[in-house]
Amino acid sequence: MALNLTVPLQTLQTTSLSLRRTTTPASLVGPKSHLRPSTATFYQSLKATSPNGVGSRTSLRVVARASTSEFVPNVGHVLGDVTIFNAAGDPVLFKHLWDQDNGIAVVALLRHFGCPCCWELASTLKESKQRFDAAGVKLVAVGVGTPNKARILADRLPFPVDCLYADPDRTAYDILGLYHGFGRTFFSPASAKVFSRFEALQKALKNYTIEATPDDRSGVLQQGGMFVFKGKELLYARKDEGTGDHAPLDDIFDVCCMVPAA
Repeated sequence: MALNLTVPLQTLQTTSLSLRRTTTPASLVGPKSHLRPSTATFYQSLKATSPNGVGSRTSLRVVARASTSEFVPNVGHVLGDVTIFNAAGDPVLFKHLWDQDNGIAVVALLRHFGCPCCWELASTLKESKQRFDAAGVKLVAVGVGTPNKARILADRLPFPVDCLYADPDRTAYDILGLYHGFGRTFFSPASAKVFSRFEALQKALKNYTIEATPDDRSGVLQQGGMFVFKGKELLYARKDEGTGDHAPLDDIFDVCCMVPAA
């Protein structure tokens, strides 16, 4: 069964199985069973109610599909030195986007700026931005493509340009070990959840254009993910298993509200 979104299929026609897969540098990946004590303690606290009364529901299902266990403790430091670009084309380091001591940041890595499901995710992020701002959480959205592709999404969706960044070389995606490949992009069972959001997807695509798709067509095989940092410490990590397999933002908000005050 296929989604009829009236979106041209040029991206499908220009991809192939020979495009490269993304791998994570071995130095950034810890043993699968490794969970830092501070992170383990943090996740145990998800059973409790947030001190400020917000996000009081239990969020144990967040733990089930999201874990920092495969990342070494300094992954936030390594990511901080990655250069990305704002929509105007100016280079910026990740570590300059939020307070690297105690600042809380939600980093949403979109697939690419021409992905219809990512327009829906960007729309949801935009609607939630005020909520995160009120909680003192920095919201950062990064997509695969050049800054001019980011501007297309920002202008047509629209989306707050001060929160949107481009990673044309997919450096951050490589460091975080996000999935890349034909199978996950087009045939993952995890993508089935898109059907439950069909109305929201249609609304987000009102001004959609395929022109936002990266010129480097290998970028259309990239999957995204959602991450929460406190300073340089990675508190939450969830990789999208397939196209449209996005983390629920209510769960992300709960995680942020459970972070102990500095």
